[in-house]
Amino acid sequence: MRGSPLNQRPGADPAALPWSTPLPGPGGPVVTGRVTGPAPAGPLASAGRPPGDHAAVGPTAVPSALPALDKRGAGTRPAVDPQVARELKRQVAAELHQQLTKLSAGSGVEADRATRRQRGRALIEEAVARWSDAYAQTHGIPPTREQDRALAEAVFDLLFRAGRLQPYLDDPDIENILINGCDDVWISRVHQPLRQVPPVADTDAELVELLQDLARQHGGGERSLSTASPTLALRLEGGMRLQALTEVTPRPYVAIRRHRVASATLSDLIQLGTVDHTLAAFLAAAIRARKNVMITGTQGVGKTSLLRAMAAEIPPDERIGTLESEFELWLHTLGHLRQVVPMEAREGNGERVDGRLAGELTIGELIPAALRMTLSRIIVGEVRSGEVVPMLRVMTNGEGGSMCTLHARGPHMVVDRIAELCLEYGAHMTDSLAYRLTANAIDLIVHVTMVDETAVGGRRHRFVSHVLEVAGLGEHGRPALNTVFGPRIDQGEPRAVPHTPPNCLDDLRRAGFDASLLQAGYGSWAAPLQLRIGGAR
Repeated sequence: MRGSPLNQRPGADPAALPWSTPLPGPGGPVVTGRVTGPAPAGPLASAGRPPGDHAAVGPTAVPSALPALDKRGAGTRPAVDPQVARELKRQVAAELHQQLTKLSAGSGVEADRATRRQRGRALIEEAVARWSDAYAQTHGIPPTREQDRALAEAVFDLLFRAGRLQPYLDDPDIENILINGCDDVWISRVHQPLRQVPPVADTDAELVELLQDLARQHGGGERSLSTASPTLALRLEGGMRLQALTEVTPRPYVAIRRHRVASATLSDLIQLGTVDHTLAAFLAAAIRARKNVMITGTQGVGKTSLLRAMAAEIPPDERIGTLESEFELWLHTLGHLRQVVPMEAREGNGERVDGRLAGELTIGELIPAALRMTLSRIIVGEVRSGEVVPMLRVMTNGEGGSMCTLHARGPHMVVDRIAELCLEYGAHMTDSLAYRLTANAIDLIVHVTMVDETAVGGRRHRFVSHVLEVAGLGEHGRPALNTVFGPRIDQGEPRAVPHTPPNCLDDLRRAGFDASLLQAGYGSWAAPLQLRIGGAR
């Protein structure tokens, strides 16, 4: 009987199955229904409910936001009752633990991730088969193969991946996932505004349990979420970044961000409209000429993607080091650079010793070790605090060509933003010293901007708006800034176009840059950026 089409006997209600209706297509309504049929009987009955109890199972939400959840490309798949999936997950986890314990005792070696998943998959298939057969015998309605597969995938996601959150992670068009408690979930897709979607857990406690599972899977055994450690920062599969808060907030809060352009080059960014051919040639020459570059902008504008694309211009045999709080650049996996030393900061274990978290290792503390690794360049994924001082010193004392990113709302705020972070380094730091460090260390500031017109029916435009050259100390001891590329707002062009040749132009020409490109006042853009509000006049 297993795997046969659903037997629609007279009086048989498909809603009595542990699966709800298939997911609707784009734009369909968010349907919330209740599975009212009998609860599962036999050994797989839900915990705390006696066999034969016909109490209603909890509500099942059908998210319209994900029209193509099936990883096998079927377009839609049956939505699974989360209570059923959780019960099977608990049983499979117990069986898997027993098997792996015996395996480790016999071989003396702990099973690797691939082995755990392979054995887990087999146990899941067996558990789903038992469940399906028991349900068919009890109710005379055998589930289809598609329903079996959907349930097996849901259990696998709970056990080894991100549970009910996983379909959102699998959707390549989703850029941000914002969770304000288990039942207040929002996503934003490419060129679409935020929209609310169904819950990813039934309770906040279940959401925290999911986050703790993710910490164990992706945190290297060092990261956790608990009363002692109320914050969690993780890198997920595919390079996504997760930040979570609990205990210090009324409910668990989670923000997940996807880097949609995982291995972009400057040529790719030309196609995306981030830079034009002129600016791409300039930035490539700056990397070859070993200029120290700081990429700035607000959250989500594409700083990391631009940094990754510029790093692709580094000669492949150079030995470089990357320092990140969570791996996002992935330069050591992309294949272009043959010698990359990737370093990731380590969070503390929640206990404080002498005012700091025990076991914590910051980016700033990794920099001295990095300097002993015979690196020609150092790339810091994001400068957030006092590590800016050792980073600036690396830029000053090294061979040049180092890069980092920094959050700043506007390009002309960058100098003061650096000074603010420098003052966090120690009591001996002053504004004048911070300005001098900045003037001596940084050659170019590249600012990335986003114009979001999704609220008025447009799209999100991400582009470089400024390239500023740091030309030593200027008036009042502040770094002097030279606008090499900038917008021409009076002509309706907010993107970076040539303004003033840099003082380092000869260095760029030696690196192959065609200086005549700077004579085109509007770069190589075919037309001004088309905006729904503002833009070309």
